[in-house]
Amino acid sequence: MEKDFLYNFISQHRYAVLSTVSAEGNPEAALVGFAVAPDLRLIIDTIRTSRKFTNLSLNCYIALVIGWENERTVQYEGRVIFQAGKEFNKMLDLYLKAFPDAKERKEYWKDIAHFIVVPEWIRYSDFNDPPRIEETDFLPYKLYPSI
Repeated sequence: MEKDFLYNFISQHRYAVLSTVSAEGNPEAALVGFAVAPDLRLIIDTIRTSRKFTNLSLNCYIALVIGWENERTVQYEGRVIFQAGKEFNKMLDLYLKAFPDAKERKEYWKDIAHFIVVPEWIRYSDFNDPPRIEETDFLPYKLYPSI
């Protein structure tokens, strides 16, 4: 599957359902806003007191479902990185373009944290006629050597 196709599909959406796993091994899901980069990395914010932040501190692997209109979705599995520096600032700019109010939220929610998700596996599903289901594996250490 072409990265451009996935980027175009994912960038049409602003929200996804994010799944994490608690310390006890229980699944937990939350609706999150995100921005996507052309290389398919995502940036998401949360507050440090949230269950998802606690879960991500213990287990950096996540799953998301993006889109659901017209029976088309992306299932996205990846690894979270908490990153700083130039690359993080580029991703943060993408997030602030998608969610301009995020600057204001930071003023009253001092404990906001942003994290980047690096894709490891993506499945695109279109259940229209004819159906189309395609999967792509990613090798993050080869695609993103700075991680």
